[in-house]
Amino acid sequence: MTGGLGFPVPDSTQRSEPGPSGGARQRVVVATADVLGQRMAGPAIRAWNIAGALSAEHDVELVTVAGCTRESDRRFAVRGVDAGGISELATRTDIWITQGNLLDSFGAIAASDAIVVADLYDPYHLENLESSRGHTLAERGAMVHNATAKLNQLLVRGDFFLAASSRQRDFWLGALASLGRINPRSYDDDLALTSLVGVVPFGISPQPPQRQRPALRGVIDGIGPDDVVLLWGGGLYNWFDPQTLIEAVDRIRHEHDTVRLVFLGVKHPSPGNPSLRTATEARALAERLDLVGKYVFFVEEWIPYDERGSFLLEADIGVSTHLDHVETAFSFRTRILDYLWAGLPIVSTEGDVFAELIAARGLGAAVPPRDVEALATALSELIADPARRAVCAEASRSVGRGYVWETALAPLVEFCRCPKRASDLLDGQIRGYLARPFDTVRAPTPGPGGWRGEVALAREYVRAGGVGLLLRRGFNRLGKMLRGRRD
Repeated sequence: MTGGLGFPVPDSTQRSEPGPSGGARQRVVVATADVLGQRMAGPAIRAWNIAGALSAEHDVELVTVAGCTRESDRRFAVRGVDAGGISELATRTDIWITQGNLLDSFGAIAASDAIVVADLYDPYHLENLESSRGHTLAERGAMVHNATAKLNQLLVRGDFFLAASSRQRDFWLGALASLGRINPRSYDDDLALTSLVGVVPFGISPQPPQRQRPALRGVIDGIGPDDVVLLWGGGLYNWFDPQTLIEAVDRIRHEHDTVRLVFLGVKHPSPGNPSLRTATEARALAERLDLVGKYVFFVEEWIPYDERGSFLLEADIGVSTHLDHVETAFSFRTRILDYLWAGLPIVSTEGDVFAELIAARGLGAAVPPRDVEALATALSELIADPARRAVCAEASRSVGRGYVWETALAPLVEFCRCPKRASDLLDGQIRGYLARPFDTVRAPTPGPGGWRGEVALAREYVRAGGVGLLLRRGFNRLGKMLRGRRD
């Protein structure tokens, strides 16, 4: 049975087998469009840890529509699937936890009667504004429009949404409101809408990183045991600003000859991910300044997820610089979490939620965007002051303890213990409105006995503004009724 959007009105029955928490044990599918392997990017890492957290209480399967070389975990199944596999899973899944454009690509998820949890930690339509530069305006417009349309499908179908920060939550509430998902049903269920959008940040392991092997010092020619290593712990995407960082290193190398800047993971692990303009420009700048192999180093291959601790533990300072644009405001830089996990002092650009945290908790320094002088000064001061670096490192470790996966995923774990469809998606009239998000609808006229409501409303008008307000509102209502009859 389907409603106005082609989405089903679900069977209200749930599985009755109890989980360890006492709630019903659910059949959960965590789906990603990223590669699951030894080398994983943020979406796959997040999906992996979500599957692990939920598997303690539910039957969980982690699937990807990209490549899968990672073996099944003892806690949950792992495999690659195609459209047929998604359709088969849709017949026996209670809860889908999905990211990105999967709902658009695989209609079986939306058409099922399962609960859909939409993971919105990555607002990729904002990323597309920057990553699409270099294309024609028409091409860029189509790319951003298509990304937004795919996200809108997720926003209209989802039963519960995950945001990575309070700032992101406000952003997604605005998007949901514009699509009609904040309505009398969803509002009356929960005035604060916490049951609609939960804050579920990226997380880190509760176990500290381990040095499994030499990674940088003595391994990469030009990086010695006494050098001060600045680590860029992730991809060189177009919304970042490595150029300002490279220029700052060029400025301070004369005073601090031991400074070494290392960019990890220039090549993305997903085969379909193209080389990005920023990575090319960063390398060209470093070569032009004659820094490559001396003060600036590019590690091409994506670091295996389970080995990243070795690289982090050989660094002295974690760095992340970005541009001043809308993507920054609503981003959640997962590389910063690795810096917290490893207890690294952090130097970053202002503008995102982590910059506020860096400044408030004394984790290092946050500087204005594209300010080479301010960035060079912040780096120079930390390099010259090992005692301050130690204080910042301890602050990082302390803050990091608040981001362990168990804590970060708690709202999702709690939701899955008592999962439910969003009430507005079960209301036929509300669903009809959602099917026509840009149409206006006329409220029904009062039926028999409606005069009592009219009298109560008239009293409110008199109480609020006297007889004059009553007459003005009365004439307005009369005019609308007459226009409605003519229509």
